[in-house]
Amino acid sequence: MQKKDLLHRLARVEGQIRGVQKLIAAAAVPADCNSVAQQLAAARKALDRAFITLLTDAIVTHTATAATPEEVQQSASAIATLLDKFA
Repeated sequence: MQKKDLLHRLARVEGQIRGVQKLIAAAAVPADCNSVAQQLAAARKALDRAFITLLTDAIVTHTATAATPEEVQQSASAIATLLDKFA
């Protein structure tokens, strides 16, 4: 797994969420919706990229270790199930 890349992406999300919390907490009036929405969208995009990184690695790992076409099919089916469940 591209552990370092995945951890970096998740750390970025964590920072973005903390930034949103600070924007909301510091607002004397309701927080500037545009700024909050922009930060939330950036955090969501970073989470999506982390998810794609995780799935990409799973596809590469599972298909590379398959010894037969049947094992490749089983791996592909497991990944498809994962996508169906979480995407």
